[in-house]
Amino acid sequence: MHFSQDVWHKNIDLYQKILHHPFNQELSSGTLDPTAFCHYVIQDAHYLLAYGRALAICAAKAFDADDVIQFTEAAKIAIVVERSLHRDFMQDFAISKVQFEQTPLTLACHHYTSFLTATAWSESYPVVLAALLPCFWIYAEVGKAIVQHAVDNNPYQAWIDTYSGEDFHTAVAQVIATIDRIAARCDADTLEKMHQAYTRGAQLEWLFWDSAYHQQQWHGLTP
Repeated sequence: MHFSQDVWHKNIDLYQKILHHPFNQELSSGTLDPTAFCHYVIQDAHYLLAYGRALAICAAKAFDADDVIQFTEAAKIAIVVERSLHRDFMQDFAISKVQFEQTPLTLACHHYTSFLTATAWSESYPVVLAALLPCFWIYAEVGKAIVQHAVDNNPYQAWIDTYSGEDFHTAVAQVIATIDRIAARCDADTLEKMHQAYTRGAQLEWLFWDSAYHQQQWHGLTP
C-alpha cells in the first residue's frame, strides 16, 4: 500500500469532520456568514505566506532536481497565485488593506504556521512533505465534494472553482506521487514521523476552519 493510501485511510474520520464542518457546508450552500468568510480570508492570507516559506524550505531539502523545481514552483504559486485570489476576495468583500495589516494571526493560524515553520526547519525532507500534504490534499477533496452540491449564484463560487478545478487537482496529484515515491525509500521510524506530521497538519486544518467559523481570536488574552 502506498503511503498516501495508508495515511488517508488512517485519517478518514478527520477528513469527514472537516468536510461536514458547518463552514464548508454553508460555503457550499452559499449561506455562510460573510463575516466568517472575511475572517477566513484574512487568516488564510497570513497562513499562505508561511506555507510558501515552508514549501521553499522543502525545496531546499529535496533529494533531487525535479523535486527542487516542483516545490520551488509550489512556493511561488502559494504566494503569487493564491495572493491574487485573496486580493479579489478582499475587494469583493470590502476588506481594506489596513484592516488586513492590522489583523493579527489568530490562535489557530499562529499554531498552524508555527507547526509548519518548525517542521520545515527541523525535520527531514520526507517529514516536511507529510506536514505540507494536508493543505494540498484536503482542500482538493473538499473542493471536489462541495462543488457537486454548490448552489447557483453562490457568493463563494470563486473559492469553490479554485479548489475543485483541474489545475489544482493536477498539482495535488503530483505532490501525492512525489510523497509516495519518497516514502517508498523511508525506514519505519521515518514513516511513523510522516504519519504523525500528516495527522497534526490535518488536525490543524480542522482547527483553522473552526476558528474562522466562530471568528475566534485569543480567548480574551490580547492586551
